[in-house]
Amino acid sequence: MGCCYSRIEREEMVARCKARKRYMKQFVKARQAFAASHSMYLRSLRSTGSALLQFATAETNLYLHQHHQNHHLPPLVPTPPHRPLTPSPQPPPRPPPMSPSSETWTTSTTASSALPPPPPPPPPQLSSWDFWDPFMPSSSRLVTEEEWEARTLTSEAAVTTTAASTAAPPSAMSVFSKDTAKSELAVVVSTKTKDLVEIMKELDEYFQNAADAGGQLSLLLEVPSSTFSGQRPQGKVCGQGKNLTPLLWTWGSNPKLGRFGKFGDDMVGGNFALKNGSHGSTVERLNAWEKKLYLEVKNAETLKMEHEKRVAQLRRLEMKRADYMKTEKTKKEVEKLESRMMVASQGIEATSAEIVKLRELELYPQLVELVKGLMCMWRSMYECHQVQTHIVQQLKYLDTFPSFNPTSEIHRQSTLQLEVEVQQWHLSFCNLVKAQRDYIQSLTGWLRLSLFQFGNGQLSKTKQDSAIYSLCEEWQLAVDNAPDKVASEGIKAFLTVIHAIVVQQAEEQKQKKRSESVFKELEKKVVELRSLECKYGPYASSSGGKDPVTEKRAKVEILRAKAEDERAKHEKLVSVTRAMTLNNLQMGLPHVFQAVTGFANVWTHAFETVYSQAKSTDEVHDVKRLLP
Repeated sequence: MGCCYSRIEREEMVARCKARKRYMKQFVKARQAFAASHSMYLRSLRSTGSALLQFATAETNLYLHQHHQNHHLPPLVPTPPHRPLTPSPQPPPRPPPMSPSSETWTTSTTASSALPPPPPPPPPQLSSWDFWDPFMPSSSRLVTEEEWEARTLTSEAAVTTTAASTAAPPSAMSVFSKDTAKSELAVVVSTKTKDLVEIMKELDEYFQNAADAGGQLSLLLEVPSSTFSGQRPQGKVCGQGKNLTPLLWTWGSNPKLGRFGKFGDDMVGGNFALKNGSHGSTVERLNAWEKKLYLEVKNAETLKMEHEKRVAQLRRLEMKRADYMKTEKTKKEVEKLESRMMVASQGIEATSAEIVKLRELELYPQLVELVKGLMCMWRSMYECHQVQTHIVQQLKYLDTFPSFNPTSEIHRQSTLQLEVEVQQWHLSFCNLVKAQRDYIQSLTGWLRLSLFQFGNGQLSKTKQDSAIYSLCEEWQLAVDNAPDKVASEGIKAFLTVIHAIVVQQAEEQKQKKRSESVFKELEKKVVELRSLECKYGPYASSSGGKDPVTEKRAKVEILRAKAEDERAKHEKLVSVTRAMTLNNLQMGLPHVFQAVTGFANVWTHAFETVYSQAKSTDEVHDVKRLLP
């Protein structure tokens, strides 16, 4: 039996169906992973925007509420009035500026004596508004900061005339208008100086818009509505009891229309009538039919082998002119097997027809819609990230944060949360690309084995004539050629500079504790000195000629100098933290948005090509069907 089973499994038809079944099983899992990774990526976009805004708010609050912070160092213990001491030294001079030519961020951002270079002068104020075209060339090359400057300055001459003819400039941050003739997006971006929170609010808005852009695709992938809701995350600080969005949050269940992601009129209370049927249901049914087909083909091959065996036996009996009854019995067994083989063949043809029907009438239209959804989503994300790339250029005009505002606990928590969210953004991006790659590879693998007739083993269609196969081949090519490593490394590099801030804040907190400890010890020694002075007077000579008051006073002076030194070190670290924070944002944010903008640009054009070819193929087949 074992040998027979192995032989059946090795039969070409059975082996092919087994491979088909395996690919379809992988496809089922890949579809689920694709939907989950898509949902997580949209969530990570929202969370990153909210975390950036919270981080900026906490950073700004350091100097807006300077006098209300409860974490300032205690003042120096006052000197006894009858014995003047050296006055406290002035705060140390500002360390030299950070060199912009440092080879790496970590070297340049963690140096304890580094400060950022002074901000460059603002551009000529020809107008308070820039009309700026966010569409990049079709190549994936990233735009340099120099090119942004050149593009902005070139458009300023036109801005002067346009702005002069306008009664009042728009009050919003940006105004979008669609030119249907050129199919391009004209963006009007305010060039007035903004503070850090205002800049981060704008970035957060476009993070939310980018996440909204994936709403339609979420419906096609059948992601639960609660996971792609347009609502902002809300929550509280862990263990702090104060509002800090979004350290912890829960997601709403009601979908919300976004600027870019239109859920459509069919979306009511989370229910959506899918135009071409449920993709998940189609894939699950295909999986069930493939399992059935495998069993049927395997059974047919078993019958075929048994038939061959009985036919050979019948020939031997006829050649030997064996007993008539035995020969007739064998003939009937052969006829019975032939009848069962015919039924099995009909079953295989029926199952194959169902698979073809699902593949052509449901799966293919769903795939075309998915490609269209991907094209629209990445086009909108490209537009959002392109605007964000322009927004973060305003960071270079920000002044350095005040130098002596220590990092608060609430700000340290917001920085840690930002690091977590950027790390999740990086992870979810990598998972999104991998999940789509697995999805299309498993689907293409299944199609390679399924486009044939079981009756004669010939291909039912050539690959060139198969619309679904051509679509998937182009789709897989687009995914395989995606510059995802550039984008993932860009997000990872931003994570590195955020981590540098986390490390610097931890060092500042450590030095703060050292300074507080020395001041507590100084306070204790001063109390002891005052006690001695009250007992012996300002000077007291012992029998040995020693003056215990003078000795205690000398020790207090030494400890006081140490306390001053520790406080100076803390103030220096505070200054470094404030400068590093702005410097890292100025370096990290433009880089990460250029990276994700370039990726979104490439995928936008790739899916546009795939979708256009699919529509062209459909039109050709429609014409062929109309011809006599």
